[in-house]
Amino acid sequence: MICASCKHENLKKHGHDRHGNQRYRCTLCGVTWIPVRPKLFGDMRIDEKDGILCLRMLLEGNSIRTTERLTGINRNTILRLLETIGNRALRYWDDKMTNLSAQNVECDEIWGFVGCKQKTNNRIHKGYEFGDAYCFTAIERDTKLMVAWHLGKRSPQDAKCFADRLRYVTSGRFQVSTDGYGPYTEAVPNAFDDQVDFAQLIKIYHQPAGPESRYSPAEIAEIHTKMVCGNPAPDLICTSHVERQNLNIRMGIRRMTRLTNAFSKKWENHEAHLAIYFLYYNFCRVHATLKTTPAVKAGLTDRVWSIEKLLNELAGL
Repeated sequence: MICASCKHENLKKHGHDRHGNQRYRCTLCGVTWIPVRPKLFGDMRIDEKDGILCLRMLLEGNSIRTTERLTGINRNTILRLLETIGNRALRYWDDKMTNLSAQNVECDEIWGFVGCKQKTNNRIHKGYEFGDAYCFTAIERDTKLMVAWHLGKRSPQDAKCFADRLRYVTSGRFQVSTDGYGPYTEAVPNAFDDQVDFAQLIKIYHQPAGPESRYSPAEIAEIHTKMVCGNPAPDLICTSHVERQNLNIRMGIRRMTRLTNAFSKKWENHEAHLAIYFLYYNFCRVHATLKTTPAVKAGLTDRVWSIEKLLNELAGL
């Protein structure tokens, strides 16, 4: 911190104002001041405590309307808050989440939808931003850090975008494991110029029979591994950790929960919520296995962040 008057860093704490804000005094020129803190929610007039409460509820599996009923804050305000913080979170992912160290990365896709199911969108032609919305995710096995993610369709183009994103945010050579989705066999080696140890875990399922089969998970019949490029360690070819992370996503984001009417109605809101949740997961939520947050384990920070700390970091962008 630098004194605005004499441009020196020789200062000390000088009490608080009537609102409890810390005052500082320059020991050279005697000027006192209160540092200007960026507004957490931009030009929104919502009280900070109410806004933080709304975000906490959204990040712990509540829907927009449930949050509205419990807080008394209009759902349009909640959606605007989600959009404001979500856009900042997207910028944070682009600007700050780079040069990440990784050893063993697992990748997967989690299905969701926006507005309507893809079958309905094919019939009424609502547009690209409706129907299936697959979130590609990459998690570091040891630190549990969400390294990269991409929202799109389950298409070769989006697989390529996801692989390029993973290459952009990481450094060094590491092992990558994915499921048997075909476009990965070209997207990942091309993104890394073959400077990656890449293998696929291919699972063959058979659907159980009977009246309950519609909502029952498919049973695994066979498992095969496929070495694509590099020299991946056979005993580290795995997607179990990222598949378990998919459960966290469905439990922590209400719009991702199956068989509910809390699904996303706009692509932008869906993407904003994912961006906030993944930062919250990395920096604020203590992982039960690690006993700390993935960001601390990965060396991105030295302490667990509160949601207020996260919002302050986002407000500084």
